[in-house]
Amino acid sequence: MEPETRTLSAAVREHLRQLCLHEFPCGTGSWVSLVDKELLKFVKLEELVLSANQIKEIDTTNLPPTLKVLELYGNKITSMECLCHHPPPRLQHLGLGHNNLLGHLESLHVTSDYWPNLVSLDLSFNNLTDLQSMVAGLQTLQHLRLLLLQGNPLALVPHYRGFTIDSLARLCVLDDITVASSEKHLFRGLSHSEDLLAPEAQILVTVGNLRGVLDSSVLDPEPGPQGPFITYNYYVTYDFVEDEEGEGSQYGGVLAEIIKPPSSLEQLGEDILEEIIEDIEESLESGLASLSESGEMEESIVSGASEPLPRSIGSAEELAKLRPLLDPRLCPSPGTVLFSTVPKPWSDVIPCNYELQHTLKDLVPLKAFLLSGTTVTIVEEKILSWPVEQPPSSDSPLAAKKGKGEKDKKEKEKDKKDKKGKDKAGKGEKEPPKAQKGGKKQKELPKEMHQDPPILRVLGSSPVVLESLLAGEPFVSTVCNFGVIRTLEADRLTLNRDAKKNKKGKKAALEVKSKTKMPAAPVFESDYQPEPLTLEIQIQLIQWRSTEEALRGLVI
Repeated sequence: MEPETRTLSAAVREHLRQLCLHEFPCGTGSWVSLVDKELLKFVKLEELVLSANQIKEIDTTNLPPTLKVLELYGNKITSMECLCHHPPPRLQHLGLGHNNLLGHLESLHVTSDYWPNLVSLDLSFNNLTDLQSMVAGLQTLQHLRLLLLQGNPLALVPHYRGFTIDSLARLCVLDDITVASSEKHLFRGLSHSEDLLAPEAQILVTVGNLRGVLDSSVLDPEPGPQGPFITYNYYVTYDFVEDEEGEGSQYGGVLAEIIKPPSSLEQLGEDILEEIIEDIEESLESGLASLSESGEMEESIVSGASEPLPRSIGSAEELAKLRPLLDPRLCPSPGTVLFSTVPKPWSDVIPCNYELQHTLKDLVPLKAFLLSGTTVTIVEEKILSWPVEQPPSSDSPLAAKKGKGEKDKKEKEKDKKDKKGKDKAGKGEKEPPKAQKGGKKQKELPKEMHQDPPILRVLGSSPVVLESLLAGEPFVSTVCNFGVIRTLEADRLTLNRDAKKNKKGKKAALEVKSKTKMPAAPVFESDYQPEPLTLEIQIQLIQWRSTEEALRGLVI
């Protein structure tokens, strides 16, 4: 049952019989949506608080002219225009935080024409986007001392605080932070640097060390002469808002890989699925089937599902069965792009060394993205390689004749060289050393390899909360903990393998022991304490700290 909606006058008659009207308690099961003429009966009312209601607009002719404080925090007001028809002339504080104010025209409604005595203004957490226009309107408010604009898209640009402080010389508090004289000095002249005031946000993403990854290679059997030869790589993905207004090639040439899978599994076309199926069938024909028979069942070619891959797919029903194998964690959310660090081989500590600055012009979607946060995912990439079979030689008579002639010629040259070598030996001469061109090592050149499509397995996935960036925090720095995925058996195998590779076996064992926190000698399982899978990540909202920094274009 929905709460009852009533006019303000009905609520006043029932709940409040005093001059100072306060917020209605939520437990009453009702909220205010309208303000009618009955409120004018309170001829000495100075403070009106109507926070957390369902008010979409207010007829200001129904407000007592004696009002000094009007608090409308947490309503559904979409424009200040409704407040400007007959505003209370003595109003000193106007609170419109957490409403739905949107558009650059709102700057026309914050001037001294409507609010000549305004000292405090709260417009936080709306969808205001034009900083320069808003500040131009606020400059007319001669008595303005306290201002809240954080939580708006316009507050995400690097010059937000500096430009606002330099433009509003009388401002004492901005976003609950006192404006010191030293800060005014640092930002002096920034409001006149129009070329630096591009309405775009800059966010720096840094991915550090990845720890506690299971070395899956030690669990695979030794490859035979026909393969498969298996390699593993590990990388990190995170989703970030897609900037429709920005340049599509802005990330070209950087180390980051941009992954753009479909936003939903249903968007996969039949052609893409058929290509995947063809790769699967080729893998099965070249040896993947033999692996499955030996007891090692491979995972989904794109997700890591545990079901065996179909050997042949020829119907729409079988195509549909392939769709659920896609891991949704490998697909970005709608409206976002998936970014990836460079895949790297296993080590006890995998340094991602990833840093990328995102520049976004579309600020409203960016605000929505920061409210929802991002998701980081650790991915294991497994690639199976198979030797490519050499094409058989031609059996034509001409080719056979040519081959026989070349063979006879080579035998004659060999006999001639042998005879010459014997003559030199008889004379006491030493035969010069033969070049290594035709040596055994050169004959054993690596064969051409065919790689199957990568098998991706998600090792861990975790959300990262970014809402604090909207509330004024300069960055979010965290260590994501995905839990323990390493096992005692795998760590022992890794220890033994690394000890064998190193000539100093005992020393290597001690080094690996100290790194993996596991003794080389057999231990009880209760004493085993593996390191959890963790990732270091930092996301910073770039804000210039002085006019000098803005002029240099520094990002610190």
